[in-house]
Amino acid sequence: MLGNAMLFLIIAIIAGVLGFSGIAGAATTIAQILFFLFIVLFIVSLITGRRP
Repeated sequence: MLGNAMLFLIIAIIAGVLGFSGIAGAATTIAQILFFLFIVLFIVSLITGRRP
């Protein structure tokens, strides 16, 4: 999941450099959602004692 967030972040950076602001904004939003979802699931797995 963290890998997917990094992939969308790279897509957003490349799209932003090339001038595709709509695609860059969408990719940034997807990357943020995936990153925060990863953080939440990681914290839940630490609390429950399971390995991530």
